[in-house]
Amino acid sequence: MSTYDPGSFNKSGLFIFLFSFGFSILFIFAISFMHPGVENLDQIRSDAKAVSEQAEEKSVEFSEDSVEKPWISSEELIAYGKKQYQANCVACHMADGKGGGPVAARNLVEGNWQQGGSSIALYKTLKNGIEGTSMASFAHLSKVKRWALVHYVRSITNNKVEDDMSKLEEFGKNAE
Repeated sequence: MSTYDPGSFNKSGLFIFLFSFGFSILFIFAISFMHPGVENLDQIRSDAKAVSEQAEEKSVEFSEDSVEKPWISSEELIAYGKKQYQANCVACHMADGKGGGPVAARNLVEGNWQQGGSSIALYKTLKNGIEGTSMASFAHLSKVKRWALVHYVRSITNNKVEDDMSKLEEFGKNAE
């Protein structure tokens, strides 16, 4: 049997433990009582609140019901389309619109349109999708949201196809 020998313990391990423990206590003290903390915390909070209120005002400003002719582009519809794009399209077409996401979606900025790049063609693509591709139908979105997406996509593309305004007006009045 072995006998107890107090000299057989690892004394350097004890010293390392005590040093680490002491350092931790000093570090906590320094952070808690000596560090100046975040300066202007009240200013940061008020700035964040102001930004939040501005975002709420902008989202409340736009009402789909107030749009009489959603097929006619406007700054408000483009901004609303950008929000819809971020919510529905970014996963495939990426934030910059250049595609190449997980399903190798079309580059909207280049705009090599498979179904045509006019407003009518883009609207039909959003409503029906493209069979045989990963472009799904977005018929579940409201008519105004689809038109807003069309206007946003046309605002970022380099390949803007000219719209025939009389055909667009006729189509827009009857589009669902």
